[in-house]
Amino acid sequence: MKRVCEMNQSELNEFYAAAKKEYEACKAKGLSLNMARGKPSAAQLELSNELLTILKGDNCIVDGIDARNYGTLEGLPSCRRMFADILGVDMEEVFAAGSASLTLMYDTIAKAVTHGLLHSEKPWAKLDKVKFLCPVPGYDRHFTICESFGIEMINVPMTAEGPDMDMVEELIKDKDVKGMWCVPKYSNPEGIIYSEATIRRIAAMKPAASDFVLMWDNAYCVHEFDGEYVPFPNILEYCREAGNPDMVFEFASTSKITFPGAGVACFATSRDNMAYMKKLLNAQVISFDKMNQLRHVLFLKDKAGVLAHMKKHAAIMKPKFDAVIAALDTLAPYGIASYNRPKGGYFVSLNVMNGCAKRVHQLMKEAGVVMTGPGATFPYGKDPEDKNLRIAPSLPPVEDVKQAMEVLCACIKLAAAEKMAK
Repeated sequence: MKRVCEMNQSELNEFYAAAKKEYEACKAKGLSLNMARGKPSAAQLELSNELLTILKGDNCIVDGIDARNYGTLEGLPSCRRMFADILGVDMEEVFAAGSASLTLMYDTIAKAVTHGLLHSEKPWAKLDKVKFLCPVPGYDRHFTICESFGIEMINVPMTAEGPDMDMVEELIKDKDVKGMWCVPKYSNPEGIIYSEATIRRIAAMKPAASDFVLMWDNAYCVHEFDGEYVPFPNILEYCREAGNPDMVFEFASTSKITFPGAGVACFATSRDNMAYMKKLLNAQVISFDKMNQLRHVLFLKDKAGVLAHMKKHAAIMKPKFDAVIAALDTLAPYGIASYNRPKGGYFVSLNVMNGCAKRVHQLMKEAGVVMTGPGATFPYGKDPEDKNLRIAPSLPPVEDVKQAMEVLCACIKLAAAEKMAK
């Protein structure tokens, strides 16, 4: 079997005809499948149903605090200890809040814009220009946050070890570059784990901007679905050792551990940053939902409890990712797609032939399968090579994933055949 780029005209015609026939057969099935977002399945949500009944009238007081009442802005100490255990940081460096880490990330940038961060000379809103580094492909909601505040985004290519640090170290010489987004473990969407060397280089950066902020979104820190738990470095400690104690805000949540719509989120940062942020937050909120924080502490208990719980998730997730990779492997002989083989996280990042992602997405839609839009993994929704697509197999049942992947492979072949025919 030849690679498509090596086929002669006759072979290309034959390949096109076969791809067209395969696609029309898929289309005739009248499917209606959705793999657009990385949402846990119903089976995963049911793993945490105990949360719904775990609180009784006599167990609402913990750490000497009545979780039903006002107060304790930074969250229940027991909840902060749980997150500190998971992240490997000190409890005093953890702020436990509401249900979404995305809200905390947005709020951190919003406060930088309206008030400035701890080391800002002035609020970012009073600056002529603010820029942010965005490793790509990356998480679309990070980009949406920047775009909502008019922050200019700069693409930084991802490597097998994390962001291209040679490029990053050059770009941070610009004082207008105020921060960088990072998903250090099972990055969204490529499933890359940043290497030790890359993390040390990040922590040791010397940006021109005194208030440069490292937005360390550790969303998938315990989300293995294949193999044993992979430990990760304490970025707060690394930054402190490198003389950058206030540079990083680390974010995490239980969103894909328990209930995405009703979990608990946190940020971890230096004590000085914590004092500054609490002062600003004090004007915004009296306290977050301590009852929900308590539910999670009673249910998950600690890091060991979390990891045991995530093993149950892995048993549900792995067959779906296996189905994705098995289908994509059938394309290997044609040389028309490349992809990583993640062992954790929620996505598979797929690169089709340059200039074909939009066409593949269109063909998928016409065949009844919804995927994340082409370009979503790049700032402003613009993939410069029109080749990246994000596969999110977590929500549908395994059989639906297999059907969706059959359609996707047919679409990739047809789009490649059409391109080669031009």
